[in-house]
Amino acid sequence: MSAFTDRMRAIRSAPRGKQVAALFDYDGTLIEGFSAAAIMRARLRSMEFGLGELAEFLLIGLRGVVSEQDYAEVLAATRPTFAGKTYAELIAFGEYLFKHETAAKLRPQMWQILRAHREMGHTIVIASSATRFQIEPIAKEIGADYALATDVEVVDGVVTGNIKGRPLWGPGKAAAVRQLAREHDIDLNASFAYSDGNEDIPYLEAVGNPAAVSPRRILRAEAEARGWPIIDLKNPTYNKFGMLARTGAFYGSFLASAAVGVAAGIVRRDPQALVEALPTGNDVGLSLAGVHVQVLEGGEYLFSDRPCVFLFNHQSKLDLPVMIHLIRGEATGVAKKEVARVPVLGEILKQAGLVFIDRADRSKAIEQLAPAVDALRDGMSLVIAPEGTRSPTPRVGEFKKGPFHIAMQAGVPIVPVVLRNTGELMWRGAQLIRPGTVEVMVLPPIDTSTWTVEEIGKRAEEVRQMYVSTLADWPLESFVDDSVKSLRRSPEETAR
Repeated sequence: MSAFTDRMRAIRSAPRGKQVAALFDYDGTLIEGFSAAAIMRARLRSMEFGLGELAEFLLIGLRGVVSEQDYAEVLAATRPTFAGKTYAELIAFGEYLFKHETAAKLRPQMWQILRAHREMGHTIVIASSATRFQIEPIAKEIGADYALATDVEVVDGVVTGNIKGRPLWGPGKAAAVRQLAREHDIDLNASFAYSDGNEDIPYLEAVGNPAAVSPRRILRAEAEARGWPIIDLKNPTYNKFGMLARTGAFYGSFLASAAVGVAAGIVRRDPQALVEALPTGNDVGLSLAGVHVQVLEGGEYLFSDRPCVFLFNHQSKLDLPVMIHLIRGEATGVAKKEVARVPVLGEILKQAGLVFIDRADRSKAIEQLAPAVDALRDGMSLVIAPEGTRSPTPRVGEFKKGPFHIAMQAGVPIVPVVLRNTGELMWRGAQLIRPGTVEVMVLPPIDTSTWTVEEIGKRAEEVRQMYVSTLADWPLESFVDDSVKSLRRSPEETAR
């Protein structure tokens, strides 16, 4: 049995409620690597990084950080990153880097651990020595109850670059955790904490259920000596040339099938010829890309209650190919109008009969959805992402009301399709597809015949909670297998 599986069972056996905290270090724990690297790359790209500052960082890196004083020197060296900028600017900068870079480094197994704590009603805390600007985006994304971070001084909305209070490094983080517990009646003996860093031994020993996550050498030795769980995780890495070849093969197959469908449609004078041709080329493309789709439960619901509105959680460009693979034919979709302008793909989707909507024009929302309702009444099913846009993490975002209005007006059921792992295979900002398995659970159809307009918001949240619960209760074997497979890639697939 793996340490990950043991940990999940320990969480589900723990007391429920806010008196139990789940405390997560960020860099090296929730994510692989360090969020500061994204800041440095951004500053280098913008030519803000001076040679003197770079030299100072190199010296610190060579010497190492082994004390609070050393970390204070690191913070002093980062002063030019923050000084003179407004607090709002830095928060926006942190959110941009998280969305476009750092979110892709999230560890899927840690996300599942976090979900399990959330389902148990535990107090979720991010505890990091990093600055507030690095921590706020992840805290917001996971709905953390508290975010403990190193704060900087702000005067009249402008950041001075000076550190405010004690840095949350080593004993400083442990002190902040104990203070939080005193202020909010948290039982630290029943609480859980996670970290990878040597400096976090005082923080981990502050709780009754510590865990070392892919720990560095000193923490690993300490964890072994104390009998703390050691959860070794590693995000898979791939040969980029192989990914490029596989991704090109996918798009080539997809476009070839679309071309065949368009030609057949012209000959037969039937636009549905394109819809009929796409699944075959899409399947071949997914296979060439090394993407396998496995339906774990509810496969029968994909065809039992058509026409219907198929909903899916949206994380990746890969979601659409996966849904085409699952739904096959006799279906259309809804997409934002910007997709219609994408060269080649936009035209293919237009020919396939997709309904394009302007999300910015809410005054015409119902009017824009009328063609989708007509398609359902004509016997076509509808595929739509109720979140409206891709999430940078596995978090299930707020559901829009539109898909639920459509189903109710057309008098058809809703079929929730829950996808796992599309984000890990092709994260939000990625252009290349990673090989792997997308797991799917299809939930039973939901009858909408008795719904009213007044309760649509409530119904949308009920369905969203089905996704949250399903993902939280996903079979543990899937995540254990991911962890094992990441260490067993072939030389062709893995960059050693």
